[in-house]
Amino acid sequence: MRSEFIGLDVAVLSAPYSGISGKVVDETKNTFIISSSGTERTVPKAGNEFRFINEGKHTDIKGIEIQHRPEDRIKKVR
Repeated sequence: MRSEFIGLDVAVLSAPYSGISGKVVDETKNTFIISSSGTERTVPKAGNEFRFINEGKHTDIKGIEIQHRPEDRIKKVR
């Protein structure tokens, strides 16, 4: 995915983080910060699978596939 993840709705599908869902408020190379009901949780990308909801469409992505700095993602995915 070339798009920006910040601001998208996301649900974590992998244990032990399964059940965490909300909006992505920040992203680093190795983590997402997800906000839900005023609580922010940091979830590592490696070893987890994420379901993003963008424009009503669900997209499942393995964290290892997007383990890049957000600003480098556009350069790497061509």
